[in-house]
Amino acid sequence: MPFGHGARKFGAKEWRDHSARHSCGVLACALLGATFLSSPCFAQALTSSMLAPSIGGFAPAQDSPLRPVNDRGVTGSVPGAYGNPPASGAADTGYDSLNRRRKMKPYPGTPKPRFVGPGNPPNPPLQAPRVTAPVSPSFAGTAEGAPPRRRLKIDDDPFGQVGNYVGGFLVKEAVEVSGGYDSNPGRFSQPRGSAIYRVAPELQATSDWSRHALNLDLRGSFTGYGTRFPDQTSSPVDLDRPDVNGKLSGRIDVTRDTRITSALRLRVATDNPGSPDVQVGLSKYPVYANFGGTVGVEQDFNRLQLQVNGNADRTVYQYSKLTDGRSSSNDDRNFNQYGAQARLNYDWMPGVKPFTEVEADTRVHDLQFDRNGYQRDSNGAYVKAGTSFEFSRLLTGEVAAGYSWRDYQDPRLKQLSGLLTSASLVWTATGLTTVRLDATSSINETTLEGVSGSLARDYSVQVDHAFRRWLIGTAKFGYGTTDYEGTRFDRRYFAEADLVYKLTRTFAIKGTVRRDWLKSDAPGVNSAETVVMLGVRVQR
Repeated sequence: MPFGHGARKFGAKEWRDHSARHSCGVLACALLGATFLSSPCFAQALTSSMLAPSIGGFAPAQDSPLRPVNDRGVTGSVPGAYGNPPASGAADTGYDSLNRRRKMKPYPGTPKPRFVGPGNPPNPPLQAPRVTAPVSPSFAGTAEGAPPRRRLKIDDDPFGQVGNYVGGFLVKEAVEVSGGYDSNPGRFSQPRGSAIYRVAPELQATSDWSRHALNLDLRGSFTGYGTRFPDQTSSPVDLDRPDVNGKLSGRIDVTRDTRITSALRLRVATDNPGSPDVQVGLSKYPVYANFGGTVGVEQDFNRLQLQVNGNADRTVYQYSKLTDGRSSSNDDRNFNQYGAQARLNYDWMPGVKPFTEVEADTRVHDLQFDRNGYQRDSNGAYVKAGTSFEFSRLLTGEVAAGYSWRDYQDPRLKQLSGLLTSASLVWTATGLTTVRLDATSSINETTLEGVSGSLARDYSVQVDHAFRRWLIGTAKFGYGTTDYEGTRFDRRYFAEADLVYKLTRTFAIKGTVRRDWLKSDAPGVNSAETVVMLGVRVQR
C-alpha cells in the first residue's frame, strides 16, 4: 500500500519485528534452495515394458517403478547390491515376489543341462513313441533325480531262439521242413538217385528254479524218398526211415554238497544204409528202439566230487518185412543191459577238472542163441581218464581216453577190446567264429556169423562263422572207422557245408550240401553219396 492518505505508519518497534520475520523467511528459502541445488535430480520416465510384461517377470529390474533413483548411498551405509533375487518364502518351488517362477535346483548327482550356444547345437527333437500306453516315470527312466539308466547288453544272437515260459519252464520248439536230391540213398556201388524230403521237429524245456532242475531235449526227423528200389538187393525197396533222440534229466538238491541225479533216454532209429547187418530182400528197414534210465548220487568233498550211477537199458527190434510178404523175427537182437558207473572229479584249478571214470555192465539177450547159433550174452567194462575245461567260456567241454573190452559167453567169440576216445570241445575263436570237436567210441552188437561185434570210432570237426548276424555258414568234416573183428574194416568220410539265412527270430532258410564216402575191404561195398537240400526252419 503506498504511503499517502490513510497509510499506516509503522513505528520503530514494529518495523524492527517485520524486518526480522522477513529476514528469517529469506534465509530459510536460501538454505532450502542450496540443499536441492547441491544434489542432482532425476526424472522418472514411463517405459513400454511397464505395461507389457516380459518373460520372467512383470517388468525388468532396470525399469521397475521400485528401482532406486539415487545411486549415492547415505553416508556410512552399506552400498546396495542390486541384481540379487528378491526374497521368496516358497523355498525351491512356486513364485517369487515379482511373480517369476523359481528354477529348480539340479538334484545331486544328475547331469547338468547342456548350454545351447555356438558350437553346441540343441539336441534333436525326440520322435513320438510308438507305444502310447502310459508307464510310470521310474520304469521309463524319467523320474526326477533318477540316475541315468544303464544301456542294455548287446544281444550276442539277435536272431536266436527266444522260447516261451510255461509255468516254471522255458520251452523252445522248432521244426525244419526241407527237400532236395540224394544221388545214392541206398549206398549202391552203382549209384541210383532219388528225390528226398525231411521233416525234423524239436522240443526243449528247461526249468527255471532256484533249487533242483528238470530238462527235456527231444529231437526227431523223418526222411522220405520218392523212389522205390528193386528187390533182392542190399537195400530195402522202401528207404523211408525215422530217427528220434530224446533225453529227460533231473536233479534234486538234497543239501549244498549232496545231489540226486536221474535221467530217462530214448533212441528210435534203423540200421544205417550199407551196414552188413541189413538183410537182403527187405521191404523196408526194421525200426529199433533203445530206452532206459539212470539214477545216481553226487557228493562233494571240498574240491573232490564223487558220482555213482546205476544204468538200465533195453533194445527192441521190429520184425523185418520181406518183399515176398513174409516177416522175419529179430528177437535174437533184443537184449537188456545193466551197469554201474563211478566217476571221480577233482577241482584242480579254476576251469580245469581232471576226472577218472569206470563202468561195468552186462548184456542179456531175449534168446540164448541167435539166428546163427551163437550165444551173444556178454560182460563188458571200460576205464578212462580225462579233464573238463571252462576257460572264460572260450574253451569248454571235456576230453578223455581209455580202454574198453567185452567178453562173450560163447567161447567161439573172441574178446572185443580197443582204445576208447571221447571228446566234446567248443572253442570260441572270435565273437563270430566257433570251432567244435567231437569224438566217440563204442562197442556194438552184430548178427554176422563168427563175429563178436563191431568197434566203431568217429571224429568230427565243425566250424561255424557268422558272416552277418543273420547269415551263418558252417563247414563240417568227419572221419570214422568200424572194425568187425578182422572180417571187415570200413572207413567213412564226409564233408558238409551249410548256409543259414535268418529272416527273423522265427523264420530261417537253410541250404545244405553233403558228400559221404564208404571205403571197405569187403568186395562190392564201396559207395559215394551226395545230398543237396533246401529248407525252411520255424522256431519259437
